[in-house]
Formats: sequence, structure tokens, C-alpha cells
Amino acid sequence: MNITIVTVGKLKEKYLKMGIDEFTKRLGSYAKVNVVEVPDEKAPESLSDADMEIVKKKEAERILAKIGSDTYVIALAIEGKMKTSEELAADLESLMTYGRSKVAFVIGGSLGLHDSVIKRADELLSFSKMTFPHQMMKLILLEQVYRAFRIMKNEPYHK
Repeated sequence: MNITIVTVGKLKEKYLKMGIDEFTKRLGSYAKVNVVEVPDEKAPESLSDADMEIVKKKEAERILAKIGSDTYVIALAIEGKMKTSEELAADLESLMTYGRSKVAFVIGGSLGLHDSVIKRADELLSFSKMTFPHQMMKLILLEQVYRAFRIMKNEPYHK
């Protein structure tokens, strides 16, 4: 399976980079993993709704340019479906079984995802009703994808 994680913004925090590198390395035993960072759109702290829409649209264009037409897209969105780790594992296994070998997870920027990315997504996934920093979500997502592969292979992993 080819897994691409597309995120907005460059990761700066060393402690998060170390965790992301660790889970990317661990996942290498199960799948080809590519982490793609697209630049975030520079914007002032306070934006009008129209300006926010423009920022999200520009980020969406960068995101969509990194996703192939034959890729199954899972966008992380607060309004998405919440799943257990076992459900995520079963869903990924089902995708592999039915020939969907290219999967992209999308994590938006600080303003969220533009409607064009939501429309392109094959499914929306939520980790919580809470809001997390998008850089931290990258680490959490990679850990959960790693956990999913361990579950699929019936390999032990802490609960």
C-alpha cells in the first residue's frame, strides 16, 4: 500500500519531527509512506470570512495538486466519522483487498479545509470533537496508521 500524508505548513517543532520520523520509519515495514508538506498561506491573525475562504482555497489548490486521480482520499475533518483503531484497520485492509493501493490522508491548515478538498475526499475522518494543532495531528495520524497495520497483522501493540 502507498500512503501519502498531505499536510499544510512546515513542521518546526523538533519533538514532533522526532515522533513523526519514528512512526514513518516503523510504517516502512508495512507500506510505502510519503509525508508531503505544502506551504501554508501567509495571512494576518484576524481575517474576514471572505479572506479566510481565499486562504483555504489557495491551500486547497496546493493540496489537490499532490493527490492523484486514482488515490483514495481520507480528509481529517471535525465533522468526519469517528472510528476505533480496529475500525480504521479494517477499513484500510478493505481498501487493500479491493485494489485501492493508493491512499492519501489530508490534514488542513489552521483554518481547516476548503470545500474543494472536502468534495474530493472519499471519506471524512475525525479523531475528536476537539481541535488539535495540525502539526500534532500528523503525529497522531501516523501512530494510528501504524497501529492499524499492527492490528491487521495480528501483531502485539500496547493498548
